Amino acid sequence: MDLIERNKGLMKKFEAMINTADENLAEELVSDKAPFYTPASPEPLYGGKGYLSVVHWMRKGFSDVQWKLEDVAADEDKAAVRWTLTGTHDGEFLGVKPTNKKISVCVMNFYYFNESGKIVKDIAAEGMIGILRGIGAAR
Repeated sequence: MDLIERNKGLMKKFEAMINTADENLAEELVSDKAPFYTPASPEPLYGGKGYLSVVHWMRKGFSDVQWKLEDVAADEDKAAVRWTLTGTHDGEFLGVKPTNKKISVCVMNFYYFNESGKIVKDIAAEGMIGILRGIGAAR
């Protein structure tokens, strides 16, 4: 299997990881040194456990949150992924009380892999505005 197909396959496993919060998959897929930046923490979060803390943070506001991998383009050391994020705003999120609104937001992320095929960096396009619009907190 070439690196492009490997990276596409890794993103399918990553989809399973974030939708199930599987710690074993997180350890397998994400480098311990990989920093993640998010509104959930003023400091970067590291590794698979750090990434899953973002998933758990999202679930506090959207208990049924799911990410669906819609499209992936990859080369030897990175992948661009278009996700559809869905969920019901049934918990407080960024200070916004639950609205019970259902959201469906298009999100774009770029993932970078080391030579072992572990994610070492994730750059997210600004999907947060779509989430805030979905729950009525932004226009």
